[in-house]
Amino acid sequence: MGTVTTPPDEQARSIFADLGYSLAGDGAEFSATRDWKEIRVSAVTENVDTPDDSGYRCFVTWADEADALERQLRRVDPPYEWAVMGVEEDGDYEVARAPPVE
Repeated sequence: MGTVTTPPDEQARSIFADLGYSLAGDGAEFSATRDWKEIRVSAVTENVDTPDDSGYRCFVTWADEADALERQLRRVDPPYEWAVMGVEEDGDYEVARAPPVE
């Protein structure tokens, strides 16, 4: 895959919709809700903003950027549970989860 500069928001929306989540919001930031759980989803390409909020967050990026994003989040150690989803252009994806917040 060549250098891709646009966030993978379409892939993120498709994956969460396929998993049965209801989606709300437009663009690269949206919420995904299923049953009692709401996840704030951010499709990103590089450094990520880590607001001091709570709840669940999922940062979606291209697969070749996922490891760097995960390292960044571990350094920042935000006060919420988070996951990094690395996606491919063909729709394949892998998820890395952080340890639960204590």
